Amino acid sequence: MEINSDLVGTPLKPFTRTIDWPEIMYFAASVDDDNPYYFDDEQDEGIVAPPVFSIIANWPVVKNINDLIDYEEFPLEVLSTIVHYTEHVIIHRLIKPNDKLTITGKFTTIIPHRAGTHVIIRLETRDRENQLVTEECIGGMLRGVECIGGGKGLEDQPQIIQHEIGSKPLWQETMHIDALKPYIYDACTNTSVVPIHTSKQFARLVGLPDIILHGTATLAMAVRTITNKELEGDPFRIDEIACKFTSMVLPNTDINLILKEKAPENAPEHYFFDVFNDEGRKAISQGYLKIKK
Repeated sequence: MEINSDLVGTPLKPFTRTIDWPEIMYFAASVDDDNPYYFDDEQDEGIVAPPVFSIIANWPVVKNINDLIDYEEFPLEVLSTIVHYTEHVIIHRLIKPNDKLTITGKFTTIIPHRAGTHVIIRLETRDRENQLVTEECIGGMLRGVECIGGGKGLEDQPQIIQHEIGSKPLWQETMHIDALKPYIYDACTNTSVVPIHTSKQFARLVGLPDIILHGTATLAMAVRTITNKELEGDPFRIDEIACKFTSMVLPNTDINLILKEKAPENAPEHYFFDVFNDEGRKAISQGYLKIKK
């Protein structure tokens, strides 16, 4: 199979959804985040969603991508090979219950990669007042799909600040992935496109050793831990989240979050992290948070 980089610019049809309060609570509970901001609906301002929920709010676009691509000649068959590879979300404000969100987007990057083709879709999410809530660049790897046309659009993506990383990590924390975690997260977020997170039979059929945890679950647990250890539990300070999903996390194993560096001398602050799986491989690499002071 192949995809032509001339398809950069292909638009998506608008998608509208309304956020219900249980979605927010279930998401936070599924990643063991008991922050009162996400549960205490007696607060004057009510609850808000965790920062990584911004990605989950847009996920129905990914699940329905075949129906939303607004170009009849797009080779839909290549999308059957896609896996979540890169993520970069800019958070203008945290999502709240009853938000009516309209998501628009287009393919902005199609470039060759040693594993196939890296495609990036840029999504804009706006509220009832047409104000930006998030901007997301979600990257997928089309495994084994050849990119023709030379590749286009990489220069249009948001850039992460470059910073020299110290030789020693600032701190690390081990987190256990319970055997039921993939099932709980899947049920609470409805994010599975294929059942590699819940069906051992299917996972092994496609060459995996077992079901695997969702990359966004690993990311949410990392962001939860950094928020609690570095930001006094204040999710409103997170402006951007970015990472690559580079290896799998199996249930009933331990993962290790390492905060590599932070650059707090200027506003905003910049935090850099990785998450290692039980085999010592980076499940999340080039993790990045942009933080308000």
